[in-house]
Amino acid sequence: MSTPLDTRNEFIARHIGPRQADTKAMLDLLGHASLDALTDSVVPASIRGTSVLAASDGLGEAEALAELRGIADRNKVMRSFIGQGYYNTHTPAPILRNLLENPAWYTAYTPYQPEISQGRLEALLNFQTLVADLTGMEIANASLLDEGTAVAEAMTFCKRLSKNKGANAFFVSNHCHPQTIDVVRTRAEPLGYEVVVGDEFALDDVSKFFGAALQYPATNGDVHDLKAIVDKFHAANALVAVAADLLALTLLTPPGEFGADLAIGSAQRFGVPLGFGGPHAAYFATKDAFKRDMPGRVVGISIDRHGKPAYRLAMQTREQHIRREKATSNICTAQVLLANIASMFAVYHGPEGLQAIARRTHALTVILATGLKQLGVQVEQDTYFDTITLATGGRTGALHDKARAAGYNLREIDPSRLGISLDETTTRADIDALWHVFAGEGAAIPDFDALHDTDATLPKALRRTSKFLQHAVFNTHRSETELMRYLRRLADYDLALDRTMIPLGSCTMKLNAASEMIPVTWAEFGALHPFAPEDQAQGYAKMTQDLERMLCEATGYDAVSLQPNAGSQGEYAGLLAIRAYHASRGEGHRDICLIPSSAHGTNPATANMAGMRVVVTACDARGNVDLDDLRAKAAQHSDKIAAIMITYPSTHGVFEEGVREICDIVHGHGGQVYIDGANMNAMVGLCAPGKFGGDVSHLNLHKTFCIPHGGGGPGVGPIGVKSHLAPFLPGHRTGHLSRKDGAVSAAPYGSASILPITWMYIRMMGGTGLRRASQMAILNANYIARRLEEHYPVLYAGHEGLVAHECILDLRPLKDSSGISVEDVAKRLIDFGFHAPTMSFPVAGTLMIEPTESESKEELDRFCEAMIAIREEIRAVEEGTFDKDDNPLRNAPHTAQEVVGEWSHPYSREVAVYPLQSLVAGKYWPPVGRVDNVYGDRNLVCSCPPLEAYAE
Repeated sequence: MSTPLDTRNEFIARHIGPRQADTKAMLDLLGHASLDALTDSVVPASIRGTSVLAASDGLGEAEALAELRGIADRNKVMRSFIGQGYYNTHTPAPILRNLLENPAWYTAYTPYQPEISQGRLEALLNFQTLVADLTGMEIANASLLDEGTAVAEAMTFCKRLSKNKGANAFFVSNHCHPQTIDVVRTRAEPLGYEVVVGDEFALDDVSKFFGAALQYPATNGDVHDLKAIVDKFHAANALVAVAADLLALTLLTPPGEFGADLAIGSAQRFGVPLGFGGPHAAYFATKDAFKRDMPGRVVGISIDRHGKPAYRLAMQTREQHIRREKATSNICTAQVLLANIASMFAVYHGPEGLQAIARRTHALTVILATGLKQLGVQVEQDTYFDTITLATGGRTGALHDKARAAGYNLREIDPSRLGISLDETTTRADIDALWHVFAGEGAAIPDFDALHDTDATLPKALRRTSKFLQHAVFNTHRSETELMRYLRRLADYDLALDRTMIPLGSCTMKLNAASEMIPVTWAEFGALHPFAPEDQAQGYAKMTQDLERMLCEATGYDAVSLQPNAGSQGEYAGLLAIRAYHASRGEGHRDICLIPSSAHGTNPATANMAGMRVVVTACDARGNVDLDDLRAKAAQHSDKIAAIMITYPSTHGVFEEGVREICDIVHGHGGQVYIDGANMNAMVGLCAPGKFGGDVSHLNLHKTFCIPHGGGGPGVGPIGVKSHLAPFLPGHRTGHLSRKDGAVSAAPYGSASILPITWMYIRMMGGTGLRRASQMAILNANYIARRLEEHYPVLYAGHEGLVAHECILDLRPLKDSSGISVEDVAKRLIDFGFHAPTMSFPVAGTLMIEPTESESKEELDRFCEAMIAIREEIRAVEEGTFDKDDNPLRNAPHTAQEVVGEWSHPYSREVAVYPLQSLVAGKYWPPVGRVDNVYGDRNLVCSCPPLEAYAE
């Protein structure tokens, strides 16, 4: 019994759904006396007890926030005019409050179920339209991870599509951002591509190149006319990618108008905080002819079964699932939350507002440069947008010191030059302060008012003449009232975790606690430039060191890199570490990656990107790795094995008994073991992959460690490694990491600004809470499996018929008996107010359910009752009570418009929309009926209709 002075941590009980009495009732149903007894029955004895996580108590929410505030205060927030692809920006308050800080937006899942995702899909379509319009391209995707990796994706895109088939070299302009060049080099090396960095204007022969990457404006500020360069590469059958600044494109001729084949870049400066480098939405835009080869996700417009327009993910099955080891990209995500911020930034400001921001930024840059010339400073550029480079000779170091003393960070280019990049937040006071930094003793400071009307420096031939954003959405929501209501309307279209359980297997949609989210928008974390001096980022240094230690304790590994900014990037970084390790030992010939047939499509795609050859190993009837087949394949390729990639617990939702044996077999043949950490939520505190045979694992922080999914991103995918792989973790050219090469993301710590979420989660849960969370995740999954097994067969189970953290229901027999498909069940769940479980993965015709530890018994029961009611409806089809073709399942989901219209179905309106009485009090109404995927792919439309369409 608690006392008035009880100081026990309240957060663990807030994070975990079932109460004590609920837990006992659930254990009773399963026939286990305690959580420990259940865990012992689920986790194999061979790996039980390998966890090194201490049984520590976590902090309460207030205490953890206070501790993190103390760490954040170690960061020194200064005005950074460093540029290099990262800029200060104003996040409009209504977007900050109603989108970034709104759980209706940040707890949403990837919009694979379009009927309950119309809001976030519309926002993403706005983003695609924004990018396509500004770049002058015909089609854009729904975002990528960051600018550096987007250019790397552009390189493989060019290789695949270039008609210069004999070429094996990719040209990268030395006017590109340095971190971009580093990421491209990392990506090219295992693929065997030659990367040539140089001045495009000094090139004579370009016949050896399959593609080129140019920067517009250049990283040092120059605005070059690139048309002749593009034409030269085209004459050699090479493709050209242009990394372009979206704000500059409101004033400059877009890449699509001077012949570029694709445009890539970052949308960060459209309202997304610096955040020490991320998360930020990159973009990728190209010609319509190349749309099938574009990496990432694409939102398109289709129709629902009533003929009403409806948004959906177009070309939904991405290439890594179709082409697997032949895929050119392993990207299966996007930066949705950040892309939506950028899209709403454009909605709020409109084309005129964006141009006004750009003109003001350019005008201030012209005033600054003119004043610096008056002070005798050499400005290297004649034409520029927002960035200038100054030849400062031997004064450079002293000028940096003087600038920092005044509260400003300038770009460190080399010992004799520095750079300044202005942005929308720059003020007249900033210009005056910068002039004082450069003014000599007794020098007269330039007169700002006298320079106010200085002419723009943008070349007239490159000034934009074409219109952009001539769409209703970008010309309507000008007042805060209208934007607030627009964001609310879109949120109301969707089902996110703030409304209902999202029972997706493999995706771990768990609580994203408010106390974890609060620090994300603290200026001490949000306002730092990723290339700010190390002494200004001591809070980040402390937090990342803490987090690396915490994750090592949670996994049993010896070292962690936080740089990979998605699970796919973590996979890639892990295999690169293995590759480099083998090479360091004179075994660079090891290039075989063994991958079970059940693996997620990103695994073979990643192996291909890492320069490895994939050998598929079989699975047995229970979904486990077939050990006999593994032994045979390992023996066959013994001297060539680089690694095996396995997911644990398995993709089928069970703890495989033979995992140690799998590791021993591969190690015995000289290979390394990569354990995909997608299912780590079943292991933390119970067993540790770094202690039972794993050499490297990536961790989905947006799954196990509470970073929200954000509608499909952001994600974070750090890797944990054993000590022998630690020297090969990703590096970065800045001083923030000891290793200087091997960057896999543009910023040294990837999506740094959301790392406080995981820090808070682990600090509040402590070792005791984390172990409890894993146990409750296992309990909840087994409770659902037991409640539903008499209605739907559970396809795979382990010892004593138990599953791990998720279960797979087999609907294939019901398809045979009734004609009702797994999709019919998924869509009918919408009528019950639920997001569907994972459909047809890893086995076609099944549903994979993962309840997580965050859901209460009441919510689990509500879901089970919905599934049982649906089984009874299927039985009615089997028995002929419901028509085989015209029944509530085949027509699901049902919209309000359909229900109030003419009703021709043989079942009642009440059966359609209130299948359970409990729904009467709180009904979610889907905005559209079932979406026609085939129509959407045959009639691909991926941008907003023009304003004229509304007039018509």
